[in-house]
Amino acid sequence: MPLSDALSQALHSPTDPPLRPLPSPVVDLLRSLDAPPRLAAHLRVVHDVAVELVDWTDRRHPRIVVDRAAVLFGAATHDIGKTVHTAELSGPGSSHEGAGRELLSAHGFGPELARFAGTHASWTAPGTTLEDLLVSTADKVWKNKRLQELEDLVIARLAQATGGQHWEEYLAFDDLLTRIGEGADGRLAFQASFPEHA
Repeated sequence: MPLSDALSQALHSPTDPPLRPLPSPVVDLLRSLDAPPRLAAHLRVVHDVAVELVDWTDRRHPRIVVDRAAVLFGAATHDIGKTVHTAELSGPGSSHEGAGRELLSAHGFGPELARFAGTHASWTAPGTTLEDLLVSTADKVWKNKRLQELEDLVIARLAQATGGQHWEEYLAFDDLLTRIGEGADGRLAFQASFPEHA
């Protein structure tokens, strides 16, 4: 399959269950960068999980103001720097974080959106927002990876914002992440079905 076809499939192919489409500006950016198809597939599944997280937060805590568009953009672009640091597509490394922020800025996206390329891996940094934490959570739980430290930060933010009990927030959030985690095998198979490199 030619690369452009593989990238198109990663961005648009129907799945079961269906994956939500990436925001149009992100699709355009990935095409212009000739992004590796597997990266596009990864961004698509993390974005889809982020939609679930934001929808749940809106339903459970309608008074908490979450910048939905920012979270979804952040999830859809968090690893965009791997188009520059391609060794990090399959190996460890954090060079893609700063590179992603710079790349998004160079393409006209403001710092309030470009920041997620860096914050998705540094959830304990000062100034971290609930939006940053939701993107970080989506980037873990899509493959059913659970990080207690990260989840505790989200739960603490929710409890603090609502005055609710920490244990009640824990139970509700744990239930959500368990349910999302049950779909991990399908998401992993979808991502793995695309070539890693351009």
